[in-house]
Amino acid sequence: MAVFFTADTHFGDSHILRQRGRLFTAIDHHDETLVANWNAVVGPGDEVWHVGDFAAHAERAHCAAIFSRLNGVKRLVRGNHDSNRVLDLPWADPPVESARVTLREDGREWRLFLAHYAHRAWPGLWRGTRHLYGHTHGTLPDTTRSCDVGVDAWEYRPVRLAALAARQDAATLVPEELARDAGGERNRAATADIV
Repeated sequence: MAVFFTADTHFGDSHILRQRGRLFTAIDHHDETLVANWNAVVGPGDEVWHVGDFAAHAERAHCAAIFSRLNGVKRLVRGNHDSNRVLDLPWADPPVESARVTLREDGREWRLFLAHYAHRAWPGLWRGTRHLYGHTHGTLPDTTRSCDVGVDAWEYRPVRLAALAARQDAATLVPEELARDAGGERNRAATADIV
């Protein structure tokens, strides 16, 4: 059994075509491509953690029809678009707001913190826990400890942990550098000028 991660599929969401319209001619084309891409890499016995925004603005029946076609044992970390039409799907476990997961893969133990939103700090950060998130649609740079698992960042398909780890290991920023670049040093300088 392999474990995959994904986010931001936005099944049935015609509004997402504003962002993905250069690749998809219509929402049916979008949804069919994402289903095909998912099933090309995920087998029936594999596990998939969906880190939010499974569907948006879609009918309940459409959500259920898409869900039933997707391979794997599916778990959901709730995103901002995941209303009852998504939460009521037959997930392997009840949907959660965030999750702490420990996996063993390729002879290594991986401690993960999963949340739909990107965090600057998370439980276990300084003990090597990696953060996987969605919501940003590939617009935030990866760090050595955090990575966007959304379909926009991974060729519109779920991704395995080894690929995520390789991308994080190649990242040049560590979380404390991002915090500093996000205003820590500049804010201290600005405050010194005010005082």
